[in-house]
Amino acid sequence: MRPDVSSRPGSAALTSCRCVDRTPRATLSVDLSGAAADARAGMQDGTGLPLVTIVALGALTLLPFVFMTATSFVKISVVFSILRNALGAGQVPSGTIVTALAAILTLYVMAPVGSQIVDATAPAVARIDRADPMSTSDALFEAVELGVAPLRAFLERNAGARELRLFLDLARRARPADQRAEVTEHDLLIVLPAFVITELSEAFQIGFLVFVPFLVVEMVVANVLLALGMNALSPTQVSMPFKLLLFVLVDGWYLLARALVLGYS
Repeated sequence: MRPDVSSRPGSAALTSCRCVDRTPRATLSVDLSGAAADARAGMQDGTGLPLVTIVALGALTLLPFVFMTATSFVKISVVFSILRNALGAGQVPSGTIVTALAAILTLYVMAPVGSQIVDATAPAVARIDRADPMSTSDALFEAVELGVAPLRAFLERNAGARELRLFLDLARRARPADQRAEVTEHDLLIVLPAFVITELSEAFQIGFLVFVPFLVVEMVVANVLLALGMNALSPTQVSMPFKLLLFVLVDGWYLLARALVLGYS
């Protein structure tokens, strides 16, 4: 004979955990009001603090993803990687240095956006009261909503119009006919992929302009070696000093860093 599970302490909580709201989202935009309401309800029965902790930890795990996709790190890192391949110097500069330099320039580009996020979230953060978990939950969700707005504005300014139309059309095609009007080009799930594709396209264009001069130097060196009958020498190794000299004479690091930083609005 099985014991009556419903009479055990905590069975109501276990039963309520099985009830999962599977209602589809009505829009692609970031809307945290429902999550905030759930957190407020959880505060009343004593389960809100773990929920807030889980949400905070989840947000921290997303920071590397946001840094690599929703900032200028995409284009800057790709351009520097193409430059290293164009130089043909193997691991000079090393991958660590390339990543570090891209991260530093990214912080420089995103500094105004970060300042706007801090100013926007300051009122909500100021209302956080550790003694009142309910106000803490509301303030955290409000801070996230306010902080997303400056980042979304940055992505919209630097995303191509063609890419925005593409992902807007794809998103509407994936929705039912009665919900397509709810999808707008300002939704974060539209702006973010459009921004990434735009950054990759611009990075390849800059990489082409960077690669061509070094390719010309290597072709000239290869033809000279062929004319002199020095087939045993590697054109890549012989052209290396000339590539480095060319890059230093034109002040390549200065021009490249300046162009990458000033390329954002």
